[in-house]
Amino acid sequence: MEVLVCTTPGEFAYQLVERPSLTPGNTIIKIKRIGICGTDLHAFEGTQPFFSYPRILGHELSGEILETEGAPGFHVGEAVTFIPYFNCGKCIACRAGKSNCCTSIRVSGVHIDGGMTEYLSIPSDALVHGDGLSFDELALVEMLSIGAHGIRRANVKQNETVLVVGAGPIGLGTMEFARIAGAKVIALDIHEGRLAFCREKLGVSDTINAATDHVLEKLRSITQGDMPTVIIDATGSLKAIHAAFDYLAHGGSYVLVGLQKGDICFNHPEFHKREATLMSSRNAVRADFEHVITCMKKGLIDPTIYITHRAAFDQVKDQFESWLNPAQGVIKAMVEIR
Repeated sequence: MEVLVCTTPGEFAYQLVERPSLTPGNTIIKIKRIGICGTDLHAFEGTQPFFSYPRILGHELSGEILETEGAPGFHVGEAVTFIPYFNCGKCIACRAGKSNCCTSIRVSGVHIDGGMTEYLSIPSDALVHGDGLSFDELALVEMLSIGAHGIRRANVKQNETVLVVGAGPIGLGTMEFARIAGAKVIALDIHEGRLAFCREKLGVSDTINAATDHVLEKLRSITQGDMPTVIIDATGSLKAIHAAFDYLAHGGSYVLVGLQKGDICFNHPEFHKREATLMSSRNAVRADFEHVITCMKKGLIDPTIYITHRAAFDQVKDQFESWLNPAQGVIKAMVEIR
């Protein structure tokens, strides 16, 4: 079978390897769709934390069960996605139901080889039923689950004001699930094209361009002086993360979904006087995947609007670098394998 390997930053190579064999407790999936996410882009750039080369990228995946063992309720030929964060099941986080931050977690396409391949072997307990959704939709469940998990971490309430910093795919999904939770959403980014997408495709009425607007003044105006009670960073940009501490309401919560390699600094008196809450949000758990699929089936979210670019598997090597160019207007690139 053919795989696409990121050999070093900025370099891909197609390679022929042996197809995986079925082993106890695992399932072989014929991959059908691969969503390209920020992690893949950062790995290609050489800026992704917890990463080593060579690596087969890809964890936004959908496919068809080819062979399976230890997966009651699943059957050969079924369309599925899966939870790509493989956990130990024994550590303090796993015992507490937080498998998303297992102490020895192995994320597909990050710590171990992922889904830019024709066939993939995964633990059967990671499978998620397709439930009638298309391969396109199923490949976007993981991405949307990241945002759903962040909203759940923040415990967003009806009529709260949620500021989402970063209108990339993760930020867009976060906005969607803030809306579904009943919140008033504000989008903040530096790219006008992405803010236009928020307004036109997601119905986000309040958007702020950090490159051209006075952010504090606009936030005060939108919130009538209260400021956002929840801020979620989906950029991973140190500059954006630092700036957003000043945007938080008294008594508010700041959730870091985006990942930054460096140290985070903030003014302690300013943070303390707000009695603010700072937390991280890593990956997602099965409940988030199920929530996303339920929302899709109810028509509360249409994931296919995010797909702006498509490529066949044999075109990825040549097209991948262009997806990093903001001028291309990429929201979500989707790779198809026939």
